[in-house]
Amino acid sequence: MKEFWKILKAYLPPYKKYLVGSVVMNILSAVFNVFSFSLLIPILQILFNVGDVSYEFIPWHKGMPFDEISNNVYYYVGTLIEQMGQSKVLLLLCLVFSAIVAIKTSCYFGSAAVLVPIRTGIVKDMRMQIYRKIVSLPLGFFSNERKGDIIARISGDVQEVENSITSTIEMLLKNPILIVIYMLVLFRMSWKLTLFVLVFAPVMIGIMSVIGRKLKAHSTEAQQFWSDTMSQVEETLGGLRIIKAFLAEDKMTRRFENITENMKQKNSRVALRQASAHPVSEFLGSVMIAIVLWFGGTLILGESAVIDAPSFMAYMAILYSIIQPIKDLSRAAYGIPKGLASMDRINVILNARNNIVEAAEPKTLTGFEKGISFENVSFRYEDGKEVLHSINLEIPKGKNIAIVGASGAGKSTLVDLIPRFYDPSGGSIKIDGVDLRDVSISSLRALMGNVNQDPILFNDTIFNNIAFGVKDATLEQVIQAARIANAHEFIMDKEKGYDTVIGDRGMMLSGGQRQRLSIARAILKNPPILILDEATASLDTESERIVQQALDYLMSSRTTISIAHRLSTVKKADEIIVMNEGQIVERGKHDELIEKNGYYKKLYEMQSL
Repeated sequence: MKEFWKILKAYLPPYKKYLVGSVVMNILSAVFNVFSFSLLIPILQILFNVGDVSYEFIPWHKGMPFDEISNNVYYYVGTLIEQMGQSKVLLLLCLVFSAIVAIKTSCYFGSAAVLVPIRTGIVKDMRMQIYRKIVSLPLGFFSNERKGDIIARISGDVQEVENSITSTIEMLLKNPILIVIYMLVLFRMSWKLTLFVLVFAPVMIGIMSVIGRKLKAHSTEAQQFWSDTMSQVEETLGGLRIIKAFLAEDKMTRRFENITENMKQKNSRVALRQASAHPVSEFLGSVMIAIVLWFGGTLILGESAVIDAPSFMAYMAILYSIIQPIKDLSRAAYGIPKGLASMDRINVILNARNNIVEAAEPKTLTGFEKGISFENVSFRYEDGKEVLHSINLEIPKGKNIAIVGASGAGKSTLVDLIPRFYDPSGGSIKIDGVDLRDVSISSLRALMGNVNQDPILFNDTIFNNIAFGVKDATLEQVIQAARIANAHEFIMDKEKGYDTVIGDRGMMLSGGQRQRLSIARAILKNPPILILDEATASLDTESERIVQQALDYLMSSRTTISIAHRLSTVKKADEIIVMNEGQIVERGKHDELIEKNGYYKKLYEMQSL
């Protein structure tokens, strides 16, 4: 339960006023419920001539409050019977009873209604907290996590927290209030009988807690299968073209069936345990009622009865009403462990450590004046494998630097260190002589624009994709950037022009069109430092020519760092950095490197063949 209270403490404070309203409504609901049952006593006593029907009026404020109210109400009922007759008084009492029940149910509805903003608000706050954490975490975190698993946590696990934990808030507010008020009334009516009842109540609660502890373990496994299912769906949607090309539909279907079958079996066990909550509590409650009936009956039938029959019937009605709150608490004993299992999975993201830590008082970069320098930089991933070794490199302002090498040479890792997607394991990277770790991340990345091999576009309009990184961009600015990127013509060919929605990852556009939008986005941002990661590698000859024209304009007035596999695209670079196995093995212009007859020439000749 410690984890449960920790969750409430973290998410409930903004909704305190709703909690107060719910408590007030629940108290009123319980009080009016007691009043409704109290009417049974005079009805039974006076209308059916059971017990002592004579009541003397007690002056107000002369006795105990409960005694005054109950005695004087019964006195007035007796007076009315003498004046109006039994039939009319019966009708009047039924109308009063209905009115009290109507007020009670209205209060009950009100107590539930004021909790709706808490439930929906906590779920929204939790999803926003997870999303903010996701976008703040470094890229290294996601290399070890499956996208489907993360999606499952922000969807299914949060939903389970709502169903299992936030729904219990109502139970925890309402049920203790009902139980306390009902127990006070029961003690007032017969303390001996109530003490006898209290002997059996802990037995039922104990059985529920034992079963609830077992439920959490099963729930954790069930949620893991849900994550596997989401991962399988995400992989299928991303690789549908390959699945069809290799006739692997049946294979993938069998994989999915195995995962869903395991999830079905685990969920069945969880559901069976949850389904047992009601019948078990129903049985235990009925047993308790039967025992109380026997014990209370012996008290009534004894020579010195401590409670009369009408009062005992009202007592039993109130006692039966206390059973439902106890049942609800037993359901909470099931729901809370299941929700805590989901919360444990959510906390994997929320408690993930962000290695990219900003300095306490970071320096703000207002421009790019000199250059970027790598000083004895090394880098290793969390698995311990070192991918960069003692890199020393100067990138002067305004220069076009190309980084080439075989796959796995460390090119992309080297470039990812510049915007601090990762931090070096050793050495330092400086911009204008200032260590990147001493610079604010936002001002550092504001100086940079990226164009990747696979254009990253969003399921939004063309306008919003181009203006993605620029606040308050105008249509004229977006059109100008699109013209420079050779994208304006194909955009205007669309029915809705710049308001055209391009689909998930821009799949409604061709590869060349997507890349030109990505370039237009970088042009609009107008960064002094441009990072190109194989920007034309996946394009056909005609698209490459058009895109290259846009890139030439983009590169003409800024510092450019480009990763290239096609060595023919880097002939004009001011300096080519040749990497192999995480080290710089050669550097120079194209012609100089060819003359050296080294590793670069070997790569160039292999591509020429």
